[in-house]
Amino acid sequence: AAEEQKESEFSTYYKEPTVSIDEQFIFNFKKNGGKFLYCENNLEVTEQFENILEENDWFESEVLCYDPELFQLLEDNKLTYDKPKNPKFLLSSCESLIAEEGSILFSSKQIKQHKPNDLPTNMIILAKASQIMGTKSDGLSAIKKKYERDYPTNISTIKYLEKAKEEDFTQYGSSAKNLYLLLLEDL
Repeated sequence: AAEEQKESEFSTYYKEPTVSIDEQFIFNFKKNGGKFLYCENNLEVTEQFENILEENDWFESEVLCYDPELFQLLEDNKLTYDKPKNPKFLLSSCESLIAEEGSILFSSKQIKQHKPNDLPTNMIILAKASQIMGTKSDGLSAIKKKYERDYPTNISTIKYLEKAKEEDFTQYGSSAKNLYLLLLEDL
């Protein structure tokens, strides 16, 4: 009987992982109201980006973007990013994607010193499948590894991606974002 006892105790603690962290991230991200677009290559990233511009009529508008690697994408679509006064959206990469909360982790490398609430409501984020992490602490460890000397500041996550229901006051103060995630398969 003691053997059986051990067996059942063990099985209550140990659960076979059924979903990959990719699936977990996508599920939670969508549940939070994010718009997820899977891209197999850079060409698809460009196409999806243009589809989003078309869908929202964002051509020839101002954009908040601090990532020199993304400037070409903006220039190709006649979008201005030099000191925008009234940006229509943020175009950015990110530090990582957090599966357990379906959130996106940023640092000053992508968003300078802006607080999430000060960023444009509309966001287009480019990320790679290899950036999906299980937990927030995994994401923070990855930042530590990546920037040994030049450690970024303003590490923050964006999680609430649609207007919080009025009765759900737990999300009070976190302004919701209209967020598109272009996820590039790089594994």
